[in-house]
Amino acid sequence: MDFLKSMSIAASGLRAQAGRMRIISENIANADSTAQTPGGEPYRRKVPTFSSELDRSLDARTVGLGKVRPDKSAFRLKHEPGHPAADANGNVKYPNVNSMVEMADMREAQRSYEANLNVVGATRRMIQRTLDILKA
Repeated sequence: MDFLKSMSIAASGLRAQAGRMRIISENIANADSTAQTPGGEPYRRKVPTFSSELDRSLDARTVGLGKVRPDKSAFRLKHEPGHPAADANGNVKYPNVNSMVEMADMREAQRSYEANLNVVGATRRMIQRTLDILKA
């Protein structure tokens, strides 16, 4: 594998994980939001997916952020009759976001991002060493 391919593959991983972290951040930011109208639906958790892509110019498989799909799990219900978003029974729907799951996903995305960053760094060092050898 040549240097350009490894840099390109690692860069695609960096972009994909950055997109994943953005979506996770959005989920965390909306974890306690409620609907705008009484009995309405609140924010629904988003789940990022990845797709494999072929970079024809490099003849290499790269990764990309695929479709972002909604999590179909049930909303959390709390009985709060005085809340502006309460339905006729006094129940308020809260997003189906679990902060602990989101933080674990964020940590995993961060580690994957760092791994790709290490590949870029190692490739740069190999290129520099190659140039140093050629100069000598």
